[in-house]
Order: sequence, then C-alpha cells, then structure tokens
Amino acid sequence: DGFEEYLLTRCVFNSTDPKDITYIRSYYYDKMEYIRFDSSVGKHVGYTEYGVKNAERWNSGPEVVQERAEKERYCVNNVGLDYQAALTKS
Repeated sequence: DGFEEYLLTRCVFNSTDPKDITYIRSYYYDKMEYIRFDSSVGKHVGYTEYGVKNAERWNSGPEVVQERAEKERYCVNNVGLDYQAALTKS
C-alpha cells in the first residue's frame, strides 16, 4: 500500500511506414499519467501541475531532442518485426 512511479514506452502503428508510427513515453505517479512525450506532437505535454512544470523544463532542454530521435531508434527499427508477427497470428 503506497505510491508507485513508473514509465511506459510504446509504439503505436498500423503499418511499417515511418509516418504511420507514433512513439509515446508516458510517466505515471500513483496510477495517474502526469507527463507524456508524443512524437506526433514533438514535445512533452503535462497533464497535472507537476507535469506541466516538468514539460516546460524538459521542452527547453536537451531531453526533447533525444526524445525526438527515439522514434527512429526504438520504433522504426523494431516495428517491422512486430508488424510481421501480428500478421502471422491473424
């Protein structure tokens, strides 16, 4: 019984075309999402007062440049494998 902070990183896609792939990294505290980076928006967005303050800080620092590059590294390189695996199971 306590608080939990965790991070969830995911790729949302419906084809292997890079323009159809979205990289999302969400930060949660006590089951509530407080900040998110979405590659389709290109910056961090805060959902709570704490998240908004951090989004402003992170968007003005080097973190946002690194997050923008994560779509290529994390999603585009791996979506082809996931997409083929999903097709063979359907």
